[in-house]
Amino acid sequence: MKITLFPVIVATLLTFLNVNTFAQEKTSATDQMLSVDQVLTVEGNLPIEQRGGDFTLFGVQGAVSLSDFRGKVVAIYFGYSKCPDVCPTNLSILAAAMKQLSPQELADFQAIFVSVDPGRDNPERLAKYTAFFNTEMIGISGAPADLNPVVAQYGAFYELVSYSNSEMLYGIDHTSETYIVGKDGVLASILPHASPRDQVLVAIRKEFEPNK
Repeated sequence: MKITLFPVIVATLLTFLNVNTFAQEKTSATDQMLSVDQVLTVEGNLPIEQRGGDFTLFGVQGAVSLSDFRGKVVAIYFGYSKCPDVCPTNLSILAAAMKQLSPQELADFQAIFVSVDPGRDNPERLAKYTAFFNTEMIGISGAPADLNPVVAQYGAFYELVSYSNSEMLYGIDHTSETYIVGKDGVLASILPHASPRDQVLVAIRKEFEPNK
């Protein structure tokens, strides 16, 4: 299920957002590409039992750790705000699933967007971007030294792709899966790209079951 309107809407929205670097560390596209090389060796091959775990990155709220949401079901998606279609597709589906949650379920759920583009996605930009999909969704990232271990431990990947004839300068190939973490902080399931809303909803609600 691909929602073709979202890339156009998001592209229009992002025209008005500032393109800044994290105050903590200015990172050029070349610097990030060198850092990413250390992550690509784990691309998608880890069994789910070896993936996941706690981490700390940064958003407008300051430091954000997965453990902050212990007792809640968490959905994690890796991407970047300038992504033309893959991220808007998956985040809009996740947002649609969130709308189906009851107030109590929503209170016990957290969606987290992890940007793999810290050079352009500062905390303020991420806050605006995630709010476009759902105001309860949060956006976080960090310098490559903080970000890359998180990408690696979830068995995800990202890689910069240079654009020679574009004002964007570079895009990013990245994992397009959605990671569902149970209330105990353990990775429970991994949903493929563009999983239907109802499939996402089933995966989330499964972690609400009493025996979980």
